[in-house]
Amino acid sequence: MGDIRRRGVVALGVTALVAPLTLALTAAPAQAASCTTQAGPYQKQVEKFLGRPVDGRQSSADCRAIQAFQNKHGITPAIGYAGPVTWGVMDLMNKQKAVGNNPNRDGKCPVNKGRIACVNLSLQLSWIQDGNKLVYGPVPVRTGRNGYETRTGLKKIYWRDIDHVSTIYNVPMPYSQFFDGGQAFHSVNLSMWNPPGSHGCVNMTTTDAKKYWSLLRTGDDVFVYGRKPGT
Repeated sequence: MGDIRRRGVVALGVTALVAPLTLALTAAPAQAASCTTQAGPYQKQVEKFLGRPVDGRQSSADCRAIQAFQNKHGITPAIGYAGPVTWGVMDLMNKQKAVGNNPNRDGKCPVNKGRIACVNLSLQLSWIQDGNKLVYGPVPVRTGRNGYETRTGLKKIYWRDIDHVSTIYNVPMPYSQFFDGGQAFHSVNLSMWNPPGSHGCVNMTTTDAKKYWSLLRTGDDVFVYGRKPGT
């Protein structure tokens, strides 16, 4: 999320997941943290997700596997503890995979608008559809954290800037497509599951942001619904 400067005036106002869910995203920097020997409250669930022996007991191999997952997705502290944040990310991944190629099965994203970009905050998924036809996605996204929630409702893309830089946060926002004030689709060099979330924008991988850039135009509809876990 960032401000939008155009001619000196601040304008007021964001391959499919299932084939397969892309986990090979830019990893967070590894942290020099030792592994905990303590089993977490979600030990068995985390062991199952990671393909480890499910015994509910923390082993050194369990800890290293959990710690690697935490480092990859920017979960801190990365000490290999199977706590609620780590399991919450894994549980969300499982729910995203379960969507398959029918992300609008709940019928909440309008099918009478022609081409439209949909954002399901509850599942942290986005896709582009045209009527009942799925055009692209669903793909994982990273939306606004608590206090900076991505605003819900029907909107339109009103400005696009391929090389935008936020002057609020002094960070690049490539492939920005603004749909609600400073909230836009844009790419980031972070895991889509990196907590706690954005400052309101809909973060995407570079691949997905480029595809959205090629498929959407100024004036296209965007529909945001649901509620991000933890907000």
